[in-house]
Amino acid sequence: MKLTIEDVRSRFIKHFDGSTGSVYASPGRINLIGEHTDYNNGYVFPGAVEQGMIAELKPNGTRNVDAYSIDLKDRVQFSLDDDKGPKASWARYIYGVCREMMALGVPVQGFNTAFAGDVPLGAGMSSSAALESTYAFALNDMFGDNKIDRMELARVGQRTEHKYIGVNCGIMDQAISCLGKAGHLMRMDCRSGEIAYFPWHPKGYQLVLVNSCVKHELAGSPYNERRLQCEHVAEVIAKKHPEVKSLRDANYDMLEEVKSEITADEYKRARYVIGEVARVLAVCDALEKDDYETVGQMMYETHHGLSKEYEVSCEELDFLNDVAKEEGVTGSRIMGGGFGGCTINLVADELADNFKKVVVEKFEKKYGKKPIIIDVVIGDGARKLC
Repeated sequence: MKLTIEDVRSRFIKHFDGSTGSVYASPGRINLIGEHTDYNNGYVFPGAVEQGMIAELKPNGTRNVDAYSIDLKDRVQFSLDDDKGPKASWARYIYGVCREMMALGVPVQGFNTAFAGDVPLGAGMSSSAALESTYAFALNDMFGDNKIDRMELARVGQRTEHKYIGVNCGIMDQAISCLGKAGHLMRMDCRSGEIAYFPWHPKGYQLVLVNSCVKHELAGSPYNERRLQCEHVAEVIAKKHPEVKSLRDANYDMLEEVKSEITADEYKRARYVIGEVARVLAVCDALEKDDYETVGQMMYETHHGLSKEYEVSCEELDFLNDVAKEEGVTGSRIMGGGFGGCTINLVADELADNFKKVVVEKFEKKYGKKPIIIDVVIGDGARKLC
């Protein structure tokens, strides 16, 4: 069921003083192609979705933030002047955004807030970025007279992840959440920050997410580990090719030159990233020609790379990808960081209903649980609702 303003407002009224504040929203996202390229300074190609986060905020005349998570039924208070911040992980996102906005000179004051989301958690649709973007946009509107541009608001979210959550993410998720545009995908150069919008009204095709409802928790942080592996390969290549600042600048020949100087895992990670940077550009070219077969082929190649080279897939996601191939789906791949979550599928209209039915049946038969089908509608970025 779609989340509404009323869902959030009713809880805000209940948990605070009965009055109302201002309501803001930011979306989750899909990423058509370009996975794990953002922190390698490559290209990504996301779109904002209709699902996201909605929050109501009202200044309370103090230096304290009183926050209520409707979904978790949890309430946390913290001071804007506390250097340590709250312990609850969800509250640290809000705290981090507040602190980073203050560092930009925005005179943030205490406020009451309640929020909820309809981005499926663990589905790779970036519920955390939606949360960060909602509060960055809201604080900029309420206290900053909208002086901070949307890309800097995205960086506020990214810095929050880095400094307060401990995830060294790239900029893609926050950027599309802040800068998304209904009916368009957004290609972003993660080095320069340059963005370009591409109309997304595919005739004869639709995007379908299949949420495996699986999230494998792995020891340590495989995300951060892969980032370090990529950075190390780029450093080794740069000794022979000083122009290479990140894997975005490298090619397969350069990688082969240093194969003996890096580990087998590092070689595989770099091979995937170099290929993925090229695939994003190939998809952009294909879309300008309405060549969805090529788009789909690139998606399947990305899945193979994520599964066998970057090794962030899992049995369930590979199974969903195999079912898509068997059912004649044009393109299918893991979406998000991996180790669970969704596949994103480019499906011809005439095959869509049958695919949704068959993939649910086959997955349930094999794993004893039903995946969730999510139809994708490309929506707008961060905004004030009322």
